[in-house]
Amino acid sequence: MPIQTVVETPHVPVKVWSQDVEAEALKQLENTARLPFVFKHVAAMPDVHVGRGATIGSVIATKGAVIPAAVGVDIGCGMMAVKTNLIAAQVAEKIAEIRHSIERSIPVGFNANKSLSQEVQNWTGWVDGWIVEAHPVAVIQKSAAQLGSLGGGNHFIEICLDKENNVWIMLHSGSRNIGKVLAEKHIDKAKGLMKQMFIGLPDRDLAYFAQGTPEFNAYTSDVRWAQSYAMFNRQEMMRRILKDLGFMFNGGMPIEPVFSVNCHHNYLEWEHHYGENVIVTRKGAVRAREGDMGIIPGSMGTRSYIVRGRGNPESFNSCSHGAGRRMSRTKARATFTVEDLAKQTEGVECRKDIGIVDEIPGAYKDIDVVMANQTDLVEIVAELKQICCIKG
Repeated sequence: MPIQTVVETPHVPVKVWSQDVEAEALKQLENTARLPFVFKHVAAMPDVHVGRGATIGSVIATKGAVIPAAVGVDIGCGMMAVKTNLIAAQVAEKIAEIRHSIERSIPVGFNANKSLSQEVQNWTGWVDGWIVEAHPVAVIQKSAAQLGSLGGGNHFIEICLDKENNVWIMLHSGSRNIGKVLAEKHIDKAKGLMKQMFIGLPDRDLAYFAQGTPEFNAYTSDVRWAQSYAMFNRQEMMRRILKDLGFMFNGGMPIEPVFSVNCHHNYLEWEHHYGENVIVTRKGAVRAREGDMGIIPGSMGTRSYIVRGRGNPESFNSCSHGAGRRMSRTKARATFTVEDLAKQTEGVECRKDIGIVDEIPGAYKDIDVVMANQTDLVEIVAELKQICCIKG
């Protein structure tokens, strides 16, 4: 479905692939579009909702500046999915055992690894001396201990089935605490610069760095490192899961992926659009160039999708990163009960306690509507339904 809403501003318009947009989110999008360095238009994906400064589900191309809040505080957050050669009948009777095995292998919530795997110790990111030297030893040590951990909130690991009953593993995580530390440091630095230079903004969280400045260079270097960390974090977790499943179903040898995709949805990249080189920040959006493979998850009780990009230039070759929240975590906790959670996740092996009521499917937009609103952005390759969901 093509663009459904266009909002004009004095600088560039906002193009929205949805009619279901909160007034506050629209205001955020308008604020962003008013910035003088925003290129062509702001694209808002069908899962768009309110974020800090920049809207979640927004794709922003800029020339000459970058907005740290347009990437967000979980730099490099994204998805990884693997299709295995296992089938539903093999895992059906062992799904609880699979869940407990994964929870033993991968720290969730605020937990970290008690020891470092050889893979984590050998990660090439540690040879980037500048990142180690630029930050306190305790921060770097914590980042090492968290490499290969899930986190909490909307991060998850799922065992899913496709329509042919093939078993998939899907997970959602990012750069853990180190990404948050880096992001908040740079957001605060940008705010300080705006104040120092007497630059007024429609929202202080839209503070930016001008290209060519030391601050711009420091931020983009940190982002690139955190994006690599996040990508490897997902790979390391997937390695452990495939190893665990190998002990159960493959004589101790890790399960070999039949298909794999690993993509960011909170990140920046230098790209070419409308004949010009620009910086693109995607905050809650996946790159969907023609042929690009991506992942669009629903919620912990609904379907998710493996997709192939159509390369729509108006979206800056992007699509949604999920269903998108329709209510805040606070409102979800006030609206739903543990009984509601159990009902909406019936048939899924998962936590069903008060601690994750804010992740209940009812707190999210209808994934079917979200997918219907972006048929011009992606085509569906596989439809998945979880039978197990692990959250922090």
